[in-house]
Amino acid sequence: QVQLVESGGGLAQPGGSLTLSCAASGFTFWAYHMSWYRQAPGKERERVARIFLGMQKEYADSVKGRFTISRDNARNLLFLNMTRLKPDDTAVYYCHSSYDDDYWGQGTQVTVSS
Repeated sequence: QVQLVESGGGLAQPGGSLTLSCAASGFTFWAYHMSWYRQAPGKERERVARIFLGMQKEYADSVKGRFTISRDNARNLLFLNMTRLKPDDTAVYYCHSSYDDDYWGQGTQVTVSS
């Protein structure tokens, strides 16, 4: 069955950087669109970045120019490189596959604070 395991979260200072990883299994990774979502306390989950089969990418306005999504189809890995972090980026980050809209992993906590 599908499994998505996020890692790489932690505490970062404003202006700092973090790179998140997502290890995927249980489906044909390269054949599906992949996304990163986040959910901050008291807020709805929102998509921050998506990468399509043809490697086209799209970003939420709030992270455009600061975050970069990428994927390694040979290793079934999804990445999110986050730079110039802001306190508003604090959230639990999840990766998601278009293979199964209902499946969510455990997420990884990102906290941006001085």
